[in-house]
Amino acid sequence: MRTTSSITVGRAAELAMLGGALAAARQRAGGAVFLLGEAGIGKSRLAGECAYHAYGLGLPVLRGRGSSTGTVTPFRPLIEALSSRFRAAGPPTDPELAPYRPALARLVPEWRDAAPSAGAGAYPETVVELAEALLRLLAVLGRDQGCVLLLEDLHDTDAETVAVLEYLVDNLAGLPVLLLATLRAEPGPALELVRAAERRRAATVAELPPLPPAEVAALAAAILEEGTGELPAPLVEHLVERGDGCPYLVEELLSDLLDRGALRRAEDGRWLLADGSRPGVPSTIVRSWGHRIDQLDPQVRELLLTAATLGSRFSVTTVQLITGYDDRTLFSHLRSASEANVIVPDGSAPDRYAFRHALTADAVTAALAPAERAALARRAARAIVRADPELADERRQLVASLLLVSGDRAGAAVHFAEAGRRVLEAGAAGSAVVLLERAHELASDAERACVTERLLPALAESGQLDRAFELVRTLPPFPQSATAAPGPGEGPGPLPTPAVESRIELHTRLAWAAVMAERGPDAVAQVAAARALTAGRPRPEQDAALAVVEGHLALLPDHAPDRAADGVDVGDGDRDRDRAHEATAPTAPTAARLAEAERRARRAAEVAEHAGLPVVACQAWQLLALLAREQGFDAADACLERMLAVAEANALPVWRVEAMLRLGANAFMRTGDGTRLERAREAAAGLGAIVLTQTLDGLLAMNAVMRGEWHTARTIVDRCLDATARLHNLAAHRYLLLSSATLAAHLGRTREMERELARFRQAGGEESFLTPLRYGLCRAVGALLAEDRPGARAELAAGLAWEEAHPSVFYLAGRHGLHPLLEVVEGRWDRAALDRAAAVPAAELAWNRQFLRFADAVLLGREGRPAEAARAVAEAGPGAASFPLAHHLALRLAAEAALADGWGDPVAWLRTTEEYFHQLEVQPVAAACRTLLRRAGASVAQHRGGRDAVPAGLRTCGVTVREYEVLVLLADRPGNQELARKLSISPRTVEKHLASLLAKTGHPDRAALCALATDLHTGR
Repeated sequence: MRTTSSITVGRAAELAMLGGALAAARQRAGGAVFLLGEAGIGKSRLAGECAYHAYGLGLPVLRGRGSSTGTVTPFRPLIEALSSRFRAAGPPTDPELAPYRPALARLVPEWRDAAPSAGAGAYPETVVELAEALLRLLAVLGRDQGCVLLLEDLHDTDAETVAVLEYLVDNLAGLPVLLLATLRAEPGPALELVRAAERRRAATVAELPPLPPAEVAALAAAILEEGTGELPAPLVEHLVERGDGCPYLVEELLSDLLDRGALRRAEDGRWLLADGSRPGVPSTIVRSWGHRIDQLDPQVRELLLTAATLGSRFSVTTVQLITGYDDRTLFSHLRSASEANVIVPDGSAPDRYAFRHALTADAVTAALAPAERAALARRAARAIVRADPELADERRQLVASLLLVSGDRAGAAVHFAEAGRRVLEAGAAGSAVVLLERAHELASDAERACVTERLLPALAESGQLDRAFELVRTLPPFPQSATAAPGPGEGPGPLPTPAVESRIELHTRLAWAAVMAERGPDAVAQVAAARALTAGRPRPEQDAALAVVEGHLALLPDHAPDRAADGVDVGDGDRDRDRAHEATAPTAPTAARLAEAERRARRAAEVAEHAGLPVVACQAWQLLALLAREQGFDAADACLERMLAVAEANALPVWRVEAMLRLGANAFMRTGDGTRLERAREAAAGLGAIVLTQTLDGLLAMNAVMRGEWHTARTIVDRCLDATARLHNLAAHRYLLLSSATLAAHLGRTREMERELARFRQAGGEESFLTPLRYGLCRAVGALLAEDRPGARAELAAGLAWEEAHPSVFYLAGRHGLHPLLEVVEGRWDRAALDRAAAVPAAELAWNRQFLRFADAVLLGREGRPAEAARAVAEAGPGAASFPLAHHLALRLAAEAALADGWGDPVAWLRTTEEYFHQLEVQPVAAACRTLLRRAGASVAQHRGGRDAVPAGLRTCGVTVREYEVLVLLADRPGNQELARKLSISPRTVEKHLASLLAKTGHPDRAALCALATDLHTGR
């Protein structure tokens, strides 16, 4: 008879909690729930009850499970979960998911054809980017009624899945998604994730305790279909004592009793134990399963033992490879095992079966003698290798696990290492680390160094740099003869061995990872190690890769290598290279060192292109573009154009977008036109490069602020800010926060600016390289709009002081434009000082150029050259189209000087400026302009435009044009923040207008004003 219960016994509190979580997800208050407990305690039953309830409510349920075979397959539970939903229905086609499809293609097979193919040209999306894409997909699936992502056996899942789940857990609030997962309380990354989420109250964790005796009895009654009748007391005592409150063990104990006939139903329908007393039973479930398996046909038994060796879930194809059965025989045996209630079809894939419970497979294999189990595992491993020598997919890991069971640790290490290499090539660094760590632990002393060299890049790519730099120090040194430089009069010496070449490449890769993480000392150490192994005779391509790293180090204020004194050039074989490179003491970047870095980077680019190393070539051209800015932006753009050409010719889409980004940024700085940046953003989004897309969004937001496109800037910030925080994309997050603060500053909203700068500070912005922009582009402009000229000069001075101590890549922070204008207006700079400022390449950038034109006009007027001064103002006129706020601010400063020195048309300029700032509601500047107009004896315009649009009745009440604009918008019942955005005014100003409207119209409250607005809209 069936020995499983059709109902859930007990767990009332847990079921109620799951019901509440489902209800919350339907109300867009998603969250995560983890069911924690030992094997067989009922986690899957509870999860199944929740899924059944969700199905009944019409919620999509996506189900996946961790691997139980010991293999590491990146994202396997997530792939299963999405496949369970999309296999029949197909993936959603919502346009809003288009930017995320390239990333999701890793999980959704139907989208893989549209994604870049694997290899050098593919975009290696980060786990966090993939997690954000999955979050967006789940939000779309649950948009109508909510959805459930159900993942079981997380203790058997991979590192990448754990990383994705960590992201989901922290970002489900406000989304219609319930994440429900089960796992055992076994030490590992999954349990660490759950405990951490529990500590920060980001998830609900339900630890399932054993069933109490009363519920054990109720479970047994349900299994035996006893209803409310009583079971024999000895039977209940036996189940309580031996079952430990575990539903699975209770089921197995009952099954054993029934199989042996020790438990039977009497003629009157009651259940009886043999002889009326508690019978002797197997001491363990293992013996119970051993007895049950022994009753089966020998071939079926052999098949089950083989399958159990593979894990609690197994592939029919793999079992067939091992056993050699034809299809008819194989499926006949599988059917017999299924009828015996030992295995069941696994719904995750058509060709998979699973043992009825995870403990079942363990019990079956535990019944074998150790020698028999080892022989079975060894035979299985050989059969798989014989049938599939390439060991595709998960089979190599399976063979490694089987060899480990058979006692062949060295063989297992070889296969784990190769599996780790393949997984790393596929871009799953976290899973590669797991596999290579296993190989490292199992490898013999002779092979451990080789495994370490494979493990180190995986650690670096997964962000575990501390572990990588600790482990690299354990590598054994090479014999001195393998790396020693020839002495005076000696020949060139032996060429480095392949092992030495591999080690050089390893140190170079680690050096690049370190310099990209801004870990200067570690980068210097790795460069030194690589140089030492070359013994002063690096091959040109080795020297090229190292030169790029050293060039980046040259930009850092500390720990920069001094290559000029080394006499080593990229590819110059006739130079003296007797000395290995050594790091110098911390020093600030010097012009000589930067010039040497540029020379070597240019040679590195040439060597890399000739040697067929396109990534190194792109790295070199990117570095050259950065260094060339000091010479002029034409030179920088030429480097970037070459970088773009190399990326396109070699199908490197990420480097292509990087080049487009930098070209777009340069184009905007030079002309004020953001078209190329927008194209770069489209390319990044089409590639699925979410982090790059967010970087471009930040640039576009700041550009919109500078162009006075307030609504566009606010829209970008509001759309992207939370997403960058979720992705922990600090660079883009800080830039968006600074853009938001600068937006407030440029609208004269000081309090809002300070609030946004506080958020910027909390995100670590004051320790970032954005500091000059905070001083010059944000706070200094804000001070000028408050008519606080000393404050503006102080902010600019602080920014200049910071730049003196740090290399800066920001050229619009004031040093080259706004600062010179203020110094000239204040009379602190003469012609020579301005000429020096105008002589640098940054002076030709559009934002800076307009300020310098006005500064030149002020000096010309002061020098008694009025016609030339007026012409200089006219030449600055086109800036009004690109940067209207900056143009009018400069015009206000120049008009004051023109009024004092008697040149130009200051009255017309002041009227233009006053009108602009009045419309912008920046009253301090507008008031200053009116004061200057009165001082000049000119009339001051009264701002009554649009009065005719105000209905007569409201005009009689004294309602102003601006108040009427607020009133009209109330028809849609927006909040104050939305009103402020639509009218480009502050929320506080909205409150003042609303209060005035209530007072003037006599209406009692806001609702009455909304009704009035509706009447006006409908013409009543």
